[in-house]
Amino acid sequence: MDHKFSVLGIVFSGVLFGLSTGSLGAQSGAPTVGQAQQAPATPELKVSPTQALKDFEPAQGAEYELGPGDELTLEFPGRPELATKVVVGPDGRITIPIAGSIKVSDLTRTQASKAITDALAPYYKDVTVTINIDKYGSNRIIVIGNVQHPGVLYFDDTPTLLDAIARGGLMANSSATSGNLGAARDGIPDRIAIYRGNDTAVWVDLKSLLQGGSGLADMRLKRNDIVFVPAQQEVFVSVLGAVTHPGAVALTPQSTLASVLAQAGGMAEGAGRNIQIVQPSTGKTVSISYKSLLTPQGTDEVKLHSGDVVFVPQSGLYKSTYILQRLSPIAMMGSVGALAAVP
Repeated sequence: MDHKFSVLGIVFSGVLFGLSTGSLGAQSGAPTVGQAQQAPATPELKVSPTQALKDFEPAQGAEYELGPGDELTLEFPGRPELATKVVVGPDGRITIPIAGSIKVSDLTRTQASKAITDALAPYYKDVTVTINIDKYGSNRIIVIGNVQHPGVLYFDDTPTLLDAIARGGLMANSSATSGNLGAARDGIPDRIAIYRGNDTAVWVDLKSLLQGGSGLADMRLKRNDIVFVPAQQEVFVSVLGAVTHPGAVALTPQSTLASVLAQAGGMAEGAGRNIQIVQPSTGKTVSISYKSLLTPQGTDEVKLHSGDVVFVPQSGLYKSTYILQRLSPIAMMGSVGALAAVP
């Protein structure tokens, strides 16, 4: 277990901050300036509406947005001399003759076409461009944990959770007890975590969702999402926010809040003074000051449970909110995300 999570820490420290850091789109009423004086001094944890969970998924049929690594063919009707093949660079830009460097990352093909024609407008009259995607080099999902083939997976269409874990290759739980033989046969984990950026996480109770026939088991993913498949005998907590290495941390009987924060690399620069813990198993939330952890009794103030989320907000944030929602007795998914950061 220690070895797996040491690898996990390396993966998170190496790739998590290189990914796009999207926040959950469940923005439930960002405050106005007039309300700011009445806002609480510290971040809050709130129960979300069901819609917040649905908002975690990209819209069905949403138009693809270009990203670094995509290979494109640009065709200019009536001007074959301009036709060219380009690759979107790590900076999200392409380079075409005459017009030079053009930013196309996070643009749809229609939007990128306009950006290109606008760049060429000083040199060509009434020019149009057609963009063909030859390779979806940016449409990737990272799968790590208890899978046969951890790493980066590329998709030509919208990635889904079942697609990602199937291609990662679930491994049977060889250490299953006689009372859990089903787990040993199918290797399907009870729960899977999805990380989006360094401040958003979703738990999927995969086995229950599959048994209940829920479509949420195959929820749509966004590119650069990280899917973490824990071994069935492992328990973990998620440490997010202003820490050096956000992600999953193995939970042992000896774990304390201080030790979990240390395993996540400690508090990052600009971290706030209070730490928040959301407990999906109980529906409760706890807030504790970092200063109290430095006292002899501080580490005993909070007992961590499997699936808990430890969130360290940035200092000066007006509002940060975690979201927790129970869907049904047999299907539970908790989603957490920083909603609004107003100085």
